[in-house]
Amino acid sequence: MNSQFPSSLQRLVEELQRLPGIGPKGAQRLAFHILKTPRDTTDRLIDAVREVKERITYCSVCNNITDVDPCCFCSNTDRDRRTICVVEEPTNVAAIEKTREFKGVYHVLMGALSPLQGVGPDDLKIKGLLARLADGVTEVILATNPNVEGEATAIYLARLMKPLGVKVTRIAMGLPVGSDLEYADEITMNKAMEGRREV
Repeated sequence: MNSQFPSSLQRLVEELQRLPGIGPKGAQRLAFHILKTPRDTTDRLIDAVREVKERITYCSVCNNITDVDPCCFCSNTDRDRRTICVVEEPTNVAAIEKTREFKGVYHVLMGALSPLQGVGPDDLKIKGLLARLADGVTEVILATNPNVEGEATAIYLARLMKPLGVKVTRIAMGLPVGSDLEYADEITMNKAMEGRREV
């Protein structure tokens, strides 16, 4: 950033640039927007950030983000505790909840296996998942991302859990609704063929 700017503004740009998806120009635009915004608006933003850092924690049961422990899914007696949907990140829970179809509970791994980035089984919340299986769980749905790391994680978890007598399923993958076959790569097309069902 230009050294003609005051050091406090330059510091704000540098801190904003640390956010995911924010480059130097985006950080500068945000900093100038904050500078032009009325004080009460920026105070509300500061208060919101502070409140999130003070109140939001991780559920002691499923690792989802929450402001009460256990979270709203784990404490809801209407949820089916016999079915656990395993996801990589808390944002994945929100995506599944949008469907309003899943009535079970969740387990958030807080990542996926990635040997190249130094993420192994001990870095994920797997022990807690295995401990939960003793509570009458009949099915574990592996809803990890359909990429190399997500597939490796799903395979690893399936190998761990199948000997324990739990039904282990994987979410279906393949062609998104509204797309054309001609644009599908071979892996997506292969997954779509594997996941076919009778109509």
